[in-house]
Amino acid sequence: MAEILIVCHSVHGNTLAMAREVARGVESVDGAAARLRSVAPVTSAIDPRAQEPAADRPALVEAADLAECSGLVLGSPTRFGNMAAAVKYFLDGTGSEWFSGVLAGKPAAVFTSTGSLHGGQESTLLSMMLPLLHHGMLIVGLPYSEPELSSTRSGGTPYGPSHLAGKDSDRALDEDETRLCRALGRRVADIARRLA
Repeated sequence: MAEILIVCHSVHGNTLAMAREVARGVESVDGAAARLRSVAPVTSAIDPRAQEPAADRPALVEAADLAECSGLVLGSPTRFGNMAAAVKYFLDGTGSEWFSGVLAGKPAAVFTSTGSLHGGQESTLLSMMLPLLHHGMLIVGLPYSEPELSSTRSGGTPYGPSHLAGKDSDRALDEDETRLCRALGRRVADIARRLA
């Protein structure tokens, strides 16, 4: 069984909604399963009680999740064209995984949600790929054989799915964004199975 770890940070629920669609894509592949986790908010460094995820949030990611996964998909809202601090904090804490090479050779992908159409979606996705490359992971994107990349009027990039949440972060995923999230999940799961 190829288990794909999907790790996200979500404040308004949009990135989490994307993560759930990625998970649906993973689980549409025979012999693949999704494991959904969240990162701790950065306030947890100051207040350990902040590590408790909300009732509707996935459990916090642990080192065992990284060691046991066959692939990793990482999601973050955009913060000034970059990943959110909580995601960076999580990645900065993976030094022992980097040293041991536990993620090397596994497929990895990224996704993001922004408040505005030109809010730095692509730069955020690229910034999230850099630590994964340092881990020796194999980056998986979305090819233009996915028709939604050419038809979308909201989110969607070849670097990974993106979502336009709107200035009030209340815009739900549209059909193109949903399909691209699922396509990414399928691609990562399929590649993980082939590599196994």
